[in-house]
Amino acid sequence: MPSDRYLISGQVTPGADTKTCLLVTHSGQDGKAGSSMLFGKRERKISAILVVEDEPLIAFDNEHFLSNHGYAVVATVDNAPAALALIAEGGIDLVLSDVRLNDSDGRDVALAAREAGVPLLFVTASCPVDAPDIAAGCLAKPYTQKELQQAIEALEAQLEGARPKRLPRGLTLYK
Repeated sequence: MPSDRYLISGQVTPGADTKTCLLVTHSGQDGKAGSSMLFGKRERKISAILVVEDEPLIAFDNEHFLSNHGYAVVATVDNAPAALALIAEGGIDLVLSDVRLNDSDGRDVALAAREAGVPLLFVTASCPVDAPDIAAGCLAKPYTQKELQQAIEALEAQLEGARPKRLPRGLTLYK
């Protein structure tokens, strides 16, 4: 009596939309072939990020860290008017914004992002009182790069309707 035969293959592709899966191809006793995915990583909901930060070292650190962790940094700007123009262009999945910016206000950025349907995470030492109405969350400064990554992952889980596994220190999510 012939038995089922299985061929197992896997593929890892580097990049922002990395998909790791194990594909099992089988042919049964009836001669019919089939395949099943045993495990895999889901596609990121947040991949294109706008960084709005007027502190040059923090802006550089965030951009460098995010780029090295598979996110596409759409731009890094230090004022609200530049951020508003980029939000209007589209193609942004998340805005990370300080509240106090060079001669402008991060609250204006939050209002524009909300109007465009783009979640905004304040990254600031002091969240505005109306943050729950205009932002998806607030990550308190100072924060580590690991906490920034965990904050983005927690927000992404919330956006997908799931409960975040763990909130990093200093993160408050709204809605």
